[in-house]
Amino acid sequence: GTEMDDLIDIEMLRKDFPLLSRVVNGWPIAYLDSASTSLQPRAVLSAMDQYFETTHANVHRGVFATAEEATARYEGARRTVGRFIAAPDPDTEIVFTKNATEALNLVASSYGERLAPGDAVVLTEMEHHANLVPWLMLAEERGTELRYLGLTEDYRLDLSRLHELVEGAGVVGVSAMSNVLGTVNDLRPVIEAAHAAGAVVVVDASQLVPHRVVDVKALGADFVAFTGHKMLGPTGIGVLWAREQLLEEMPAFLGGGEMIRDVRLDGFTPNDLPWKFEAGTPPIAEAIGLGAAIEYLEAVGLEQIAAHERALTNHAINVLADRHGDDVKIFGPPADDPNRGGVISIGYRGIHPHDLAQVLDAEGVCVRAGHHCAKPLMRRLGVSATARASLYLYNDEDDVTALSDALAKAGELFG
Repeated sequence: GTEMDDLIDIEMLRKDFPLLSRVVNGWPIAYLDSASTSLQPRAVLSAMDQYFETTHANVHRGVFATAEEATARYEGARRTVGRFIAAPDPDTEIVFTKNATEALNLVASSYGERLAPGDAVVLTEMEHHANLVPWLMLAEERGTELRYLGLTEDYRLDLSRLHELVEGAGVVGVSAMSNVLGTVNDLRPVIEAAHAAGAVVVVDASQLVPHRVVDVKALGADFVAFTGHKMLGPTGIGVLWAREQLLEEMPAFLGGGEMIRDVRLDGFTPNDLPWKFEAGTPPIAEAIGLGAAIEYLEAVGLEQIAAHERALTNHAINVLADRHGDDVKIFGPPADDPNRGGVISIGYRGIHPHDLAQVLDAEGVCVRAGHHCAKPLMRRLGVSATARASLYLYNDEDDVTALSDALAKAGELFG
């Protein structure tokens, strides 16, 4: 009978996720940590089981039947990923990695070789460590300069000095959506300014791709990284999309089998794209699982998922504000902001987030407590950590009620 019921049949959909039937500490589980790792529907688990039971073999090597089937399913998953993000040429532009962190390290290491001492890399204060530490390492190694887009008081990127900061830059790295604030960044002005200055743009889309329609061609970025385990897929599989010309020009990231066309005692010739960047035996079952996760998301509908999350996030923030008032501090844009994702970072009554998370766990509520791999952002916010509840397509109003009730319990416990 609510607006959300009209968007997605939550009751039916939740039955697809076996873990949601668990009881934790005597309570039905309220899983609110999808920004860290999402749950997998049976369709994903079945696809991976079927691969192991019927097809398991290495890819691109054997000529026997199951090996050729494994290769076809692995490469089919690549094309599914490409379709999902509207990649112009999935067969060459989609590189499988083990996670978004590896994808971003690949860019910093390989593309970073063309940067000279004094060249600038522009990042933001809201970056996850995965799109920060590799560039810090590059700065130590090559003497590149690091510059940062700051944060406004309303938790958005401060673009007031954008054109000044990108002047002379070789790379601009930016998060599509903050894993702490839920801010969905307007990337167009950043990308346009970067390109006008001659810089390439690296987008960490780990928090956006699972929740919103992403068209990499329309986006206009040069590199886009995301990970399978935040979008109903398994751990151990990530994706780097990049413009083909850039991948052709970049040196290989890791050396070994599969990434070579020829090897001599005095040198080697790299393989064609994308295998040039996929050294060794790849995560075959995980790629197949990611393909199945994408098909599940497409069946539900990304626009429906986004609308459901907007309505549920709005509801959650309003419930917390109405019931807990000034006892709760929410770090992020307001509830009615259309450029807000379902990540809700909170402080509650000065209770340490780890203590808060333990009390919530006793009530069956799963949230993440800590700095969320964004320590510079924590310092900017003036806190050491937050408790973070994150919503996805399988969450409902009951989960929000459980969160609110558990916060009240923590308030009673700590006084």
